[in-house]
Amino acid sequence: MAQPRTHYVVWIVLLALTVAAGATPPGIANNPSHARCLIKKYKHCYNLEHVCPKFCPDQCTVECVSCKPMCSGSTAPPPESESPPEETPTPPTTTSPPQSLPSSPPPPAVTSPPPSLPSSPPPPVVASPPPSPVSSPPPPTVVTPSPAPSSPPPSPLYSSPPPPTIITPPPTVSSPPLSPPSAPPPPSTTPTLPPPPTESPSPTPLQYSPPPIPTSSTPPTTSTSPPPTPSTTPASPNTPSPSPPTTTKPSPPSTSPPSPPSPFSPPPLTPVSPKKVKCKNKDYPKCYTMEHVCPSSCPGGCEVDCVTCRPVCKCDMPGAVCQDPRFIGGDGITFYFHGKKDKEFCLVSDPNLHINAHFIGKRNQNMKRDFTWVQSIGILFDDHKIFIGAQKTSTWDNTIDRLGLTFDNEPIFLQETEGASWQPENAPRVSISRVSDTNNVIVEVKGMFKITAEVVPITEEESKAHNYGITKDDCFAHLELGFKFLSLTDEVNGVLGQTYKTDYVSKVKMGVSMPVMGGEKVFATSGLFATDCSVARFKSGHDYDASSLSLELPSLSCSSGMDGRGVVCKR
Repeated sequence: MAQPRTHYVVWIVLLALTVAAGATPPGIANNPSHARCLIKKYKHCYNLEHVCPKFCPDQCTVECVSCKPMCSGSTAPPPESESPPEETPTPPTTTSPPQSLPSSPPPPAVTSPPPSLPSSPPPPVVASPPPSPVSSPPPPTVVTPSPAPSSPPPSPLYSSPPPPTIITPPPTVSSPPLSPPSAPPPPSTTPTLPPPPTESPSPTPLQYSPPPIPTSSTPPTTSTSPPPTPSTTPASPNTPSPSPPTTTKPSPPSTSPPSPPSPFSPPPLTPVSPKKVKCKNKDYPKCYTMEHVCPSSCPGGCEVDCVTCRPVCKCDMPGAVCQDPRFIGGDGITFYFHGKKDKEFCLVSDPNLHINAHFIGKRNQNMKRDFTWVQSIGILFDDHKIFIGAQKTSTWDNTIDRLGLTFDNEPIFLQETEGASWQPENAPRVSISRVSDTNNVIVEVKGMFKITAEVVPITEEESKAHNYGITKDDCFAHLELGFKFLSLTDEVNGVLGQTYKTDYVSKVKMGVSMPVMGGEKVFATSGLFATDCSVARFKSGHDYDASSLSLELPSLSCSSGMDGRGVVCKR
């Protein structure tokens, strides 16, 4: 009986896998892996997240030159690109130890276990603390700031022990175990840190923050000898005086010890952006409303990828202004479409859906084309019209809503509160809701499409970096768009729409740094709601074959941000 059951289980598993594979659109995995290009010199592709092709057996990497995902093992550079980021965190720690080895005083201060390593720096400490004992002979009274008594003993220690310590930092590492017991004292001795800076005509006293540990460890050894040494202490300060020159030379490297503050700087990095974000897509119940903390590597904040249920830097999300804009069509091919300023172009045209975009821009005297961005879009479906546009503004303030919305030529007023929504009485399938208090909405027609639209400006930094020539009277507020199509026929056309055809073959020149999609004349239209472009397929929502509707298609996020290359979409 066991064998027949086993055969049944195997057949059931194979059948389930076959069904799952068939339900997934070709080339797209249900839970795809992701990969990025991490070589900074490829700015057009750096840190951009890609979805691994379905045919990759395990994972994939991104070839930064062509900015395409490739199955693992096909290229070696990606792994190299991954290593640098990993090394970047370590260098602070690793580099500091090597420096600590050559220069006995400063490096210990840099290392995270300064308590242990400072045992080697004490010699320099001996150099500067002696003045303090000279200034305050009552060291016996001050037991914790034992630098006074400790300074005399270190002088003998400085004469001979330091060489072994310098010769073999490992022994110094072994000494740390001894220093941990003295670790409690350091807090008590840390008050001595302020005095050194005050006395320090050079950063050396600052470096001597670690010495308190050796001083605490030395007092036990010097407790017996201090009585005889006090008489000789005057001589000991005199002997350290030659050592200051020795310390002065380390002091140049000791400029790194001011990195003791640098160890303190990493903590600030974590609190810099402890922003928390949530997945707001109810279609992913396992991740919905789950709170995530933005990684410290996301200076501009982050968003949650509800599919993988993990936070992703905004600059890594499709359509981010900090990434080079580019189209990725429904076929996965990357291309650019510049268009022309103050003109309209057809993005998608299907029997029951038509989307046009209005371009704004500036002409660069050094170029033969305009810098262009998408200022607004017009959507036609059934017998309805939806307008989404960015209002012209001079000085950008994200707390002021600059988003214009209309439905069937009637303005829509949405309460400026995250989650606020609006639905027309004559079209219950339509809903418009705010993603944030201002400038960001989702427009959805159930069973047809879902579009996210956010108004963003061109900043002064971007204008200077790319020579846009943006002036104070207009920050060129424009739209960042995200498309999700749920029902397109095989007749679909337009700049984006054509890439969803089953028999579509890309016309862009592959292998170049910027493959451009031409056809401005083919996709040009006379107005935002006009359907007179030469590739128009819209039939006013009456005469179309609903049976030809296809299954859910990949998402596209569209941007017209950096480089002003017009509308750009990414899957």
